[in-house]
Amino acid sequence: MRALVVDKVVVHMCVGESGQALVNGESILEQISGQKPVRSKAKKTLPSFGIKKREPIAARVTLRGKRAVDFLTHALDIVDRQIPGASFDENGNFSFGIEEHTDFPGMAYDPNIGIYGMDVTVCIARRGYRVARRRRQRARLGAHHRVTREEAMQFMRDAFGVEVV
Repeated sequence: MRALVVDKVVVHMCVGESGQALVNGESILEQISGQKPVRSKAKKTLPSFGIKKREPIAARVTLRGKRAVDFLTHALDIVDRQIPGASFDENGNFSFGIEEHTDFPGMAYDPNIGIYGMDVTVCIARRGYRVARRRRQRARLGAHHRVTREEAMQFMRDAFGVEVV
């Protein structure tokens, strides 16, 4: 129960507008992750960027299990297995960005689509963490079972060979 595992990997791509650009971004996410993406909507209106409230402007995919570990391995290779220490939060989660989707294996540049970047967020947890989130018989999680920032950094060094810069 003390062993750390990758709970989930969330891949987020914000296009900034609806229409064909968002459809292109969704198709890229689906090719990279192997899952169908979900659209995210704008929370407020920003007239200077041409964004209206509740307009779909982004897409995201949540990966779990073996699919999450496989994707994380490929994504870490793109960033040369280096993650800044400031990317880790106090709960053991971390995020990093990928500038171009063409860095993934099998993805080529298409002038009709363009180049899209994405954010990758990784949640690290221990087995049994579900008791704090489940709907029925929810229970509090002890302090010794929570993941700290240092434990997450050490897990990434040991399991994935990541260098924390």
